[in-house]
Amino acid sequence: MTAENSRLEQDFLGSLALPKEALYGIHTARALTNFPLAQRPVCRELVHAYGAVKLAAAQTNHELGSWDERTYSAIASACTEMMEGKLDAHIQVDALQGGAGTSTNMNVNEVIANRALQLMNRAPGDYDIIHPINDINLHQSTNDTYPSALKVATIGALRDLEQALVALLQAFQAKEKEFAHVVKVGRTQMQDAVLTTMGRSMSAYAEAFGRDRWRVYKCEERLRVINLGGTAIGSGLGAPRKYIFTCTEKLKRITGFGLARAENMVDCTQNTDAFVEVSGILSACASNLLKTGTDLRLMSSGPDAGLAELKLPELQSGSSIMPGKINPVIPETVSQAALCVIANHSSISQASAMGSLELNAFVPLIADHLLNSIRLLANACRILESKCINGLTVNEAVCAKQVRGATSTITALIDVIGYKGAEQVLQESEESGKSIQEIVVAQGLLSEDEYRERIAAESVLRLGNTEERG
Repeated sequence: MTAENSRLEQDFLGSLALPKEALYGIHTARALTNFPLAQRPVCRELVHAYGAVKLAAAQTNHELGSWDERTYSAIASACTEMMEGKLDAHIQVDALQGGAGTSTNMNVNEVIANRALQLMNRAPGDYDIIHPINDINLHQSTNDTYPSALKVATIGALRDLEQALVALLQAFQAKEKEFAHVVKVGRTQMQDAVLTTMGRSMSAYAEAFGRDRWRVYKCEERLRVINLGGTAIGSGLGAPRKYIFTCTEKLKRITGFGLARAENMVDCTQNTDAFVEVSGILSACASNLLKTGTDLRLMSSGPDAGLAELKLPELQSGSSIMPGKINPVIPETVSQAALCVIANHSSISQASAMGSLELNAFVPLIADHLLNSIRLLANACRILESKCINGLTVNEAVCAKQVRGATSTITALIDVIGYKGAEQVLQESEESGKSIQEIVVAQGLLSEDEYRERIAAESVLRLGNTEERG
């Protein structure tokens, strides 16, 4: 980097040469050197939310008379560009960093300042006009802007996840109706149990994801209270009272979210349990996805030597050595996403617990894992819905064959022949090799029509017996 294509910036530790047109500054440059850790940038959702927070601060400070109209207009435009994702490439600090997110905040400050300078036809680094700290960070701290931005980002991401969950549960509801007539063997502890229907199985998945959708929707209530204006530790040190009482209202209007200033901003600054609570709900959703993925893999196993009750959409060849093998790749990838979310929850819980006194230094990890968990779940739900459930079919012939040959069908007859009678029929079936149907009809316990009625979908779905035994 030559003198003609570089600029020199200074901080408390000394000076550094930076690319002349770079929108980041010396604080970002030091962070890039210090934190080559995760090798991935800060989540884009957090960057966009940070743009909204800085815009709210800029609007408030402008009302307090901080800048002339031209300077404010440039700053506000730069903040808006960050909100819209136009400055993503310039936020380069690592997702995992020391300093409770200070590097992210300074990267944001520097990029907004330098972009605003460009909009005023000034060179990046001309900080006498617009300064990253004195102007863009005016009346702020990392400790109130970072968690406020994280809550805004999380609310937006959760709304996206909610829509993905709605689509998934609707897909299962459609399969519930489509498969309602298909009787199958229900299993407990991997063993044949009682008869059910494939439609009823689909309904259980729909109900589970319906609960997930509701829990995710209610999460927003845990995130609406923010500490913007609290500055370093929630006391509002260095910020005018009018700023403190105005800034959150500005952010509320910018985002359209129902945000509110925390009554106790000290608590809101040092404690991060709200993020743990949200992460726990994400972990519950992940557990449902993992269980569903496992069930789909089991019910589609085969096609010749497995259960083979379901047929998943065929998406790609499954083996480089076994011709014709098709793997359940969507349930597998969804399961991996679920495992990551469950693991992330453990890290988030520990990071929250490691907060010390007036601040949690590990919020960058919480932010990275929380937003990645939401994105993973939303993507997993969409993939499962569009590439698996919508194209799911049931193998009616296999289900019917399993029902005919399963000793578990005897449970459907207990209210007629009694538990002891059922045991005797089962014993004879094992000794003679005859089916349950053959034995009960031969013994005159049920007619052919009565037997078929007992194992029909209508009877299997019926809640309880419709007749009492004498």
